[in-house]
Amino acid sequence: MKALYKSGAHAGFELVDRPEPTTGVREVKIKVATTGLCGTDLHIQAWDAWAAATINAPLIAGHEFYGEVVEVGADVHDIKVGEKVSGEGHVVCGMCRNCRAGRRHMCINTISVGVQRDGAFAEYVVIPESNVWVHHDPSITPELGAIFDPLGNAVHTALSFGLVGEDVLITGAGPIGLMAVAVARHAGARKIAITDVSEPRLAMAAAMGVDLAVNVATTRLKEAQLHLGMREGFDIGLEMSGHPTALPEMIDNMNHGGRIAMLGLPSQSIDINWGKVVTHMLTLKGIYGREMFETWYAMSAMLSSNPVLRKAVASVVTDVLPATEWEQAFEIAKSGSGGKVVLDWSVFS
Repeated sequence: MKALYKSGAHAGFELVDRPEPTTGVREVKIKVATTGLCGTDLHIQAWDAWAAATINAPLIAGHEFYGEVVEVGADVHDIKVGEKVSGEGHVVCGMCRNCRAGRRHMCINTISVGVQRDGAFAEYVVIPESNVWVHHDPSITPELGAIFDPLGNAVHTALSFGLVGEDVLITGAGPIGLMAVAVARHAGARKIAITDVSEPRLAMAAAMGVDLAVNVATTRLKEAQLHLGMREGFDIGLEMSGHPTALPEMIDNMNHGGRIAMLGLPSQSIDINWGKVVTHMLTLKGIYGREMFETWYAMSAMLSSNPVLRKAVASVVTDVLPATEWEQAFEIAKSGSGGKVVLDWSVFS
């Protein structure tokens, strides 16, 4: 099969022939139709310090995908050949304290598809049956199915706190931040503001119905509050950027008792005003991945019941390229000026 292969501890990928993966007794083989490009994949391609410390190379990367089940193991009972699926990329142990308590997304022994085991940048991928998510809704296109993983990040973050009637600040208008706009609107937020320094991405946020798109290179959040007619600060903060200045400024613009969900991974230490966190009684909650599998049920239900939300989320995919043009796809993703980039693997069918 064709696959994007990381042959060793160095930068780059190679589109090469690799052996088709074998299916274990409790595993499912999926013929990959589409894959989304994630920031993690950019780190793996660049072979930066994070990748060098995390990745088990040689490796096939890729963890955001949509495809069709073509084979199931002998002990697989619920997944059927021919079903259209995506996959949860976190493979958990099932036996640690959190797993046994039903908090699988907090498993201390998590292994990630496309990071510590071969992933979906290939014609076929194999994952455990318990990680397969079947799409029963025919309105889920291959492009939309490919971004269920990052949509799950947006849903997990946005739904961490009640949003009905609340004023919401989202920092970072990347694909996940953009999807969070649509989710927050669906969940009943009153005013939604989003920040970034990319005008094209802020324009996308405006098209998705955000109340205010703020270029923080030129405008401070205090001015944004005035523009929105807010008197006391934001109620909910969704930090999606990981930028070192985003969280401190968010904290400075939260209402007393405000709640912040943090998904963005900082690349350096961030100095925040802990005195304000204490005296303003703020709640900070770290978010990683998706709740398994409450988030998956939530996003499937929302997309199936709300065509407006489905259209908004689908619009985050701005570039679809054949897998043979993977280098151009990675360059588009690295530019940070557009939305989600998807690779089409049907070119090899």
